[in-house]
Amino acid sequence: MDLILIQKVKNLGNLGDKVRVKPGYGRNFLVPHGKAVAATEKNLAEFEKRRAEYEAKANQQLSGAEARKAQLDGAAITLKANASPEGKLFGSVGPRDIAEAFTAAGTSIEKSEVVMPEGPIRHLGEFEVQIHLHADVHTAVKVVVVAED
Repeated sequence: MDLILIQKVKNLGNLGDKVRVKPGYGRNFLVPHGKAVAATEKNLAEFEKRRAEYEAKANQQLSGAEARKAQLDGAAITLKANASPEGKLFGSVGPRDIAEAFTAAGTSIEKSEVVMPEGPIRHLGEFEVQIHLHADVHTAVKVVVVAED
């Protein structure tokens, strides 16, 4: 399936690139999320007419992500969790918990922006968690998990 990218997509291409992807990926993810359109003559002409608008929107999103990154640099959050005497959690701390804690602290983060490649946190301690704000903007934050009293 041939598509024209309307946004930069990680590991695929930049704004305006014509890419070939598997039909399911294009039909179920890229097109419904507004990241691409079918590569027809009509859509290609429409894209070229609106190219400046798409580039301005992409630059605005990038500058917004950079501002949020500056706000998050060096940020740390402390979460209380129910734990055993050995330091193992009853349950876990996942992306939703981290996003809610940062939002409560005043910095808005979506659950989908929190990346935990090793899975949820299951022990007490300090952990570094990656936050992906944009395809080009990433930062690391510190999450401290302590036992409830």
